Amino acid sequence: MAGSRKIEKDVFGTLPDGRKVERIVLRGQGGFEARIITHGAVIQALIAPDTKGGYDDVVLGHDDFAGYLAERKFLGATVGRYANRIAKGQFSLDGETVQLPVNNGPNALHGGLDGFDRKLWEIAAIDEGVEPAVTLTYSSPHGEENYPGKLDVRLTYRITGPTELSLAMEARTDRPTIVNLTNHSFFNLEGATSGTSILDHRLTVAAEHFLAIDPTAIPLPEPPRAVAGTPFDFRHPHAVSERIRESDPQLRNGRGYDHTYCLGRDGMLALAARLEAPRSGRVMELLTNQPGLQVYSGNYLDGTISGKGGKLIRQSDAMCLEPHIWPDAPNRPDFPSPRLDPGQVYRHHTVYRFGVRAS
Repeated sequence: MAGSRKIEKDVFGTLPDGRKVERIVLRGQGGFEARIITHGAVIQALIAPDTKGGYDDVVLGHDDFAGYLAERKFLGATVGRYANRIAKGQFSLDGETVQLPVNNGPNALHGGLDGFDRKLWEIAAIDEGVEPAVTLTYSSPHGEENYPGKLDVRLTYRITGPTELSLAMEARTDRPTIVNLTNHSFFNLEGATSGTSILDHRLTVAAEHFLAIDPTAIPLPEPPRAVAGTPFDFRHPHAVSERIRESDPQLRNGRGYDHTYCLGRDGMLALAARLEAPRSGRVMELLTNQPGLQVYSGNYLDGTISGKGGKLIRQSDAMCLEPHIWPDAPNRPDFPSPRLDPGQVYRHHTVYRFGVRAS
């Protein structure tokens, strides 16, 4: 993979049916790299600088394709058609009841039994210009996982700054449907194989409200709750560990942080969160145009699978910051709408901007 080219491409693995899974490497400044694989449109690695001038991979995943094929853990994956949960896998659209497969207790999660994270995406374009990019596409047929409408998705990963990765997704349909896409990267800014947890990471979230959940992680039938006076207040930076063990019913329901923060941004790209690692000094700023940000502290990582370097992946080894429409929105007219009609374009834009702590 060495060299001065902005983009490299190779074969990362092979599906059981013989189709090749490709990996595309996008390079920014210095050693900054984003490595994308076509299976699940996954961010397989993200190499970012630290305060000493070193570079390390900051996302969990696998060193080879066999790990992704064997276990569905959404590591770095693009998830859809509907990210997060839909209560009982059921919603109504234009008077018709749609029943999705349930795959997370009583609910549908991340697109169902065989979501976008398990699909082989096609390389539609590669841009070797000043801002190197790869565009991937996937066409989801009408009725896939029982979702109505054919959905054509176009996703572009682009290096938009020296140490900045941009993700832009568009979707179009041929009949009324719902759509809610996100990237599900698990971040550890000390390094994916550092052996340290994210509990000492300092988190800031630009939100005054969050969605309280029931024990199955479905939002309660109430308006968004104010973060003020709760362990969910990250309007100023706090270590993740600072309040995660408090005796709070919402922390109990999520087994930690596994909640949607309400950003309320009307489709405009803006800063949503900042994550800082104390040892490496790495900082990641996440900007998005989405109305919600799922903050997940890796509560269900249980050591049953190994990741990069053969290390077991355990609770709090990483944190997810997933921008998307709010969970169960198809059943909540008071939430931002996930509806997409023919002639409309669903647009998702997220930016991961890396830097180092000021000395």
